[in-house]
Amino acid sequence: MTYDVVVLGGGPGGYVAAIRAAQLGLRTAVVEKDNLGGICLNWGCIPTKALLKNAEHAALARHDAADWGMHYDNLRFDLARVVARSRDVSARIVKGVEFLMKKNKIDVFKGTGRVTAKDTLSYGSDAVKFKNLIVATGARPRPFPGAPFDKERVLSYFEAMVPSELPKRLVIIGGGAIGCEFAYFYNAFGTQVVLIELLDSLLPLEDREITKDLARSFKKQKIEVVTGQKAEISVGKGGVTVRAGSKSYEAEKVLVSIGVMGNSENLGLEALGVKTERGFIAVDDLYRTNVPGIRAIGDVTGRVMLAHVASHQGVVAAEDIAGKSPHRIDYDAIPSCTYCQPQVASVGWTEERCKEKGIEVKVGRYPFRPHGKAVATGETEGLVKLIFGAKHGELLGAHILGHEATEMIAEACVAKSSEATAESLAATMHAHPTMAEAFHEATLDALGRAIHL
Repeated sequence: MTYDVVVLGGGPGGYVAAIRAAQLGLRTAVVEKDNLGGICLNWGCIPTKALLKNAEHAALARHDAADWGMHYDNLRFDLARVVARSRDVSARIVKGVEFLMKKNKIDVFKGTGRVTAKDTLSYGSDAVKFKNLIVATGARPRPFPGAPFDKERVLSYFEAMVPSELPKRLVIIGGGAIGCEFAYFYNAFGTQVVLIELLDSLLPLEDREITKDLARSFKKQKIEVVTGQKAEISVGKGGVTVRAGSKSYEAEKVLVSIGVMGNSENLGLEALGVKTERGFIAVDDLYRTNVPGIRAIGDVTGRVMLAHVASHQGVVAAEDIAGKSPHRIDYDAIPSCTYCQPQVASVGWTEERCKEKGIEVKVGRYPFRPHGKAVATGETEGLVKLIFGAKHGELLGAHILGHEATEMIAEACVAKSSEATAESLAATMHAHPTMAEAFHEATLDALGRAIHL
């Protein structure tokens, strides 16, 4: 059988591409070596959120319970159950994806795929033929130079997600989303955490005002934050030593979260002449490679490496194959979310980027500290910061630090993609009491009309 579309990799890019292709009447198959869902559903987005929800409960029980009229004697945590719950959550979501494959009549083949001819993908001792191939093989953790992952002392996020016991002291190298989330998780359960970032800010791509406040919050939580320092790792029998600047940190384990590498090798693409750049597959804005009939989406392309981006890329690729005119992704309107507490979420340009481009802006801020819903729920850390063009009033960027920031950012995404202005947002009624009212108040502040400030 020759398929119209074969997708190599069943992650959030691959399985979404397959579903959209099937919806468009294309005979579709997926080849996946592990479980459907990829890193996101099995080892990333979904199970980590289960762990982080546990961490919220742990932080409440350890530090804030008395404020809520709750008192504990002999408080203890069942780490095995915490981890098991996250794995159960992952398994449930994966079963959902398996159901979607059957519902959409997509054939799923288990095995390690490799292109063996311009129209053939082999997996194990079997093969399928294709008219179009979508490569969605994702990425893997990048090892620290001179200190490879050993799963015992030097950990990747794979090992960090399934600890059999909590280390008393943990050093995390890399202050991006993964580093910040695991810093929060381990600290909430009582591990002493040191978080080291090479650049001069946590979450270096986020707005600096937001990241400064996040660093302050981490320090209040007793997470030691070190920025602007290059780290060096020495592994010993009893643990690790991490040097950063003039200081050394002793710990039982070190978690390395310094980025990822594309899974572009050993796929047989080299023989076809598929172009790669720095280990990632080069594509155009319709995710076509330089070889006709072969596309690539998701982390393996090295673009914005987020699950929701991969999914949208998969839709664009499938619609292009079907001869539609897909809506190209606006890479200036992609939401970014970090799920530590307080959460960080953003879309669009930072204030720093606007200044670099010489764009005159109006900035509105509204802190959660006096906000009714925030005070009632005890979630007063953080703020909403909105950036509007001074000339036309269009929303250029939104940046949120606080509880449920990752949910609140959806409003800003709709506003950004629909070219909403400060005036139109100010005229939009928000329900009371909600955290989302802070978005409205920040808009009013940008217009010099704040009510509750």
